[in-house]
Amino acid sequence: MKTYLDCLPCFMNQALRAGRIATNDEKKIKKLLDEVGISIQKIPMGHTPPETGEIIYRKISEITGNKDPYKNIKAKNISHALNLYPSLKKKVEKSDDRLLTAIRIAIAGNIIDLGVNKEFDLVNDVEKILHQKFAICDYNSFIQELNKAKEILYIGDNSGEAVFDKILIEELGKPVTFVVREIPIINDITRKEAEQIGIDKIAKVISSGTTAPGTIINLCNDDFIRKFENADMIISKGQGNYEGLSGIDRSIFFLLKVKCPVIARNVGVKENDIVLKGKNIKQGL
Repeated sequence: MKTYLDCLPCFMNQALRAGRIATNDEKKIKKLLDEVGISIQKIPMGHTPPETGEIIYRKISEITGNKDPYKNIKAKNISHALNLYPSLKKKVEKSDDRLLTAIRIAIAGNIIDLGVNKEFDLVNDVEKILHQKFAICDYNSFIQELNKAKEILYIGDNSGEAVFDKILIEELGKPVTFVVREIPIINDITRKEAEQIGIDKIAKVISSGTTAPGTIINLCNDDFIRKFENADMIISKGQGNYEGLSGIDRSIFFLLKVKCPVIARNVGVKENDIVLKGKNIKQGL
């Protein structure tokens, strides 16, 4: 997905929010905003938003000296999500369609997004999404590809969200490789949080190598690229991964809650819609 004009003020807002979390030094925050503003002037509009995000969050780390400003927030989100895990597992077990319920739960976890300026109530929002109508639902194609797949590549997004991903992974019934970010960026999942949640107990955990808040193929390591190119089935979580991968010419299933008007227009849905969207798949099966 390319960068739109509406993305530009969002980049500045992200820099300001993250800067204030990273430091109380107003001079450093001012320097951060100055440098991000200069960088934005030079950004090609054909670049994906996560590519710009990589520049912004690298500057945050360099200028403030804080390499993981969201560390404490991530820990709280993970703790809250883990407290919900037993009750959500019961919802899956009691469901008439366990897999679809697990998909809804995984999408519900996508509300834990600190890259957008939106508040969320985890318990209430999860309950709403469990009963919300899909704006796009390629579930039949999802099942067909799942049945054929020997292994699944599951590209993670946010840290707390990965607790909800764990529930879906447990329902897939196939070997899964779970993909994390290389370094801390916003509240995205790294190997450290994946192991804390216990995903390493049910899936193989690898890093994509990317330092961006989304999967940008030309920023990924060779191991991930080989797995991506050869995967039987790919599940991509969240907005950042959608922004980075929606232009890639291969089959992918995108699971996300749409929290941004720009992405809503790109996907062809409304803001706050939930989506299970297959790319380059056979429809109507």
